[in-house]
Amino acid sequence: MMKSFQLHIQGNVQGVGFRSWVRREADKLNIVGWVKNREDGGVEALIQGDALSIHTLIELCKKGPEVAWVEQVIITEQPVDDSLLTFQVVY
Repeated sequence: MMKSFQLHIQGNVQGVGFRSWVRREADKLNIVGWVKNREDGGVEALIQGDALSIHTLIELCKKGPEVAWVEQVIITEQPVDDSLLTFQVVY
């Protein structure tokens, strides 16, 4: 069953390769969606896939890549968007 969640990731997550790292991890887990920087210094992502893959990516995002420092991840369930076919970094 497909699930969809919006993540607001706060901490030292810009300028450390966080978006590219999320894309690579999402691709490994066959998750579709997008990730982008927020004006408040955080990162926002929409992730969609099977429940186990989503859970795995959320747990990874709580840690981030080695050079990032994640303070908080706010998770909001979203309706599934069937038009999402890939995972993209939004600039």
